[in-house]
Amino acid sequence: MTKWLRLGFVLALCGSAGWAVDWKALQPQGYVSDFAGVISPEAKSQLEAYCTAVEQSTGAQIALVTIATLEGEPIEDVANTIFRTWGVGQKGKNEGILLLLATADRRSRLEVGYGLEPILPDGMDGRILRQMRPALRQGDFGDAFMAAAQTIGNTIAQAKHVQIQATLPRRYQPSTTDSIPWPMILGGILLLLWLLRAGGPRGYSGGGGGGFIPGLILGNVLGRSSWGSRGSGGFGGSDSGDGFGGFGGGDSGGGGASSDW
Repeated sequence: MTKWLRLGFVLALCGSAGWAVDWKALQPQGYVSDFAGVISPEAKSQLEAYCTAVEQSTGAQIALVTIATLEGEPIEDVANTIFRTWGVGQKGKNEGILLLLATADRRSRLEVGYGLEPILPDGMDGRILRQMRPALRQGDFGDAFMAAAQTIGNTIAQAKHVQIQATLPRRYQPSTTDSIPWPMILGGILLLLWLLRAGGPRGYSGGGGGGFIPGLILGNVLGRSSWGSRGSGGFGGSDSGDGFGGFGGGDSGGGGASSDW
């Protein structure tokens, strides 16, 4: 009986592997690739026009992508695979951004190219994802993309001292609880107090190490969200309307943030 159970388990694993999604086979539909079919034609047109203006003004390329499900895979892996396969951003400059929404899993990922990491650090990326939550919780994926794209575009434009000749209509505004990660901040403060207390007479010793470690932990809690760890480069893209001429072979170092809603 045990032998047959083991055989069935092995066959199930093989079957699930055979049904795995080939993310590299996905082809971009423009700046907005709505594989989940959740973006209205009007919102898609507005987003395409805005991303075109961002690239024309700053040189940065934004890829907005929806999929129905991650099929059990980590969203960091899926986003990184799509980013590398399409080559978001111009080769050499690596100023590409990919924003992925997995609608059924209620997961989001912002993947940032090498060249934009100083402008869009992990902490900023986490705030961008939190700004999307009010619209995502209402099922308005187009407005969620608009919230993120507008913040991304404005941030890059300010860093490059240029102006983007386009705007996006917004319906949902971020709430205070979404824009500030209070649980993380309070947890970090409590952890800091505990570590400082433990660093007393019987705690850490030697060169003030008890103060360095709590400070390091608190800095990471307050300044960062979750991030990936992989990246390479590639070429991809197909010609579409609305000003999109294909992505340019950009590279990602795995910077960015992941969240849910």
